[in-house]
Amino acid sequence: MLKEKIMKKVYVGMSADVFHHGHVNIINEAGKHGDVIVGLLNDKAVAGHKRLPYLNWENRKKIIENIKGVTEVFEQLEWDYAPTILKYKPDYMVHGTDWLQGPLAPYRDLAIKALESYGGKLIEVEYTKDVSSTELSLKQRVIGTTPDIRKATLRRLLDERDMTRIMEAHNPLSALILENLIVNQNGKSEQFDGFWSSSLTDSTSQGKPDIEALEINSRLSNINNIFDVTTKPLIMDADTGGKIEHFELNVRSMERLGISAVIIEDKKGLKKNSLFGNEVKQEQENKEYFAKKIEAGRASRISENFMVIARIESLILEKGINDAIERANTYVDVGVDGIMIHSKKNTPDEIFEFSKIFRKNHKFIPLVSVPSTYNAVTEDELVKNGFNIVIYANQMLRAAYPAMHKVAESILKNGRSLEVDKDLIKIKKILELIPGTK
Repeated sequence: MLKEKIMKKVYVGMSADVFHHGHVNIINEAGKHGDVIVGLLNDKAVAGHKRLPYLNWENRKKIIENIKGVTEVFEQLEWDYAPTILKYKPDYMVHGTDWLQGPLAPYRDLAIKALESYGGKLIEVEYTKDVSSTELSLKQRVIGTTPDIRKATLRRLLDERDMTRIMEAHNPLSALILENLIVNQNGKSEQFDGFWSSSLTDSTSQGKPDIEALEINSRLSNINNIFDVTTKPLIMDADTGGKIEHFELNVRSMERLGISAVIIEDKKGLKKNSLFGNEVKQEQENKEYFAKKIEAGRASRISENFMVIARIESLILEKGINDAIERANTYVDVGVDGIMIHSKKNTPDEIFEFSKIFRKNHKFIPLVSVPSTYNAVTEDELVKNGFNIVIYANQMLRAAYPAMHKVAESILKNGRSLEVDKDLIKIKKILELIPGTK
């Protein structure tokens, strides 16, 4: 009687964020050596390394397990392949040559050591040229996205990332810079997860005071222009939210456009910038009335993917932690989707104290930090202290205006532009930044 042939076990690790023929080539090559098992990185792992995957893990799994030659697809929790190798002890591991250099190179060394520990072998397949998830991502940006997909992305980010990183964008050009910016370090591709539409920067860029002077349609028009050239989610600063009846209508407009969340602050009367604190007359809204505004806004939305977040001004107005906690509890009771606690201190001590107390009863409500004044705090420290979203609220605008002033002043002094040329972005780079210019 002939003995049944024992098939070799071949391990392939991948994210398959955007599945393409390069992945098929890897799986086909793996299939030549035995039964293929695929460690498919989960959403949290992919999002932590680069960006949130376009398809969630379950949908990516359905694609992979229907590829000829794949016998098993399991959830892989991290980019370090070594723990998976030691658990499954495959005869072979197959990977593309793209990890010979770049952020994945350290994981290659760890994988080789793990394989060598029991006699496993590494097979490397020539990287498929002219295709990558990054390149496909760039093409996707040209095509664009839908309001519903964009709107839902923030909730997905909060589910899969320890910290969601949001940066202010006051016009389409600043948003394009943020959309395309990637910094590779420590085995990760660091980037901004989304945009912040600030009433301060929107007003300032139009030469108007930050007192809710811009009407809602003007702000939504600017956001729509940003959405025309980007794909990432956006959180809108809606100041006080206005009257309840107006806020209900505005929520519907925001949601239709594809905005992911709105943040409203619990103040009333003529709005003044919070960083003035008690230097100017500012009055907090009655918490019960503000809670009704939150309720009304949430009730008027079509989808739960749109989030209403409350910004608490108690610390700004020096009313203390207890007042802030009392307000937070009231807003949570009516279903608020998140809490932003604001501070004008130069250290994060009081927001950390707030979080410590708040988290005793509210483990899963997103907490938002805006470290404009306490800017020495790191994102890791914010995560450790219970925060889920960090908003860099005005840095892009604050960077742009001093630069423009410097250039204009130099041209006036020198009667020419030669001296400032070193400080300017090349025209070609501008042209390359804007899709469709070439």
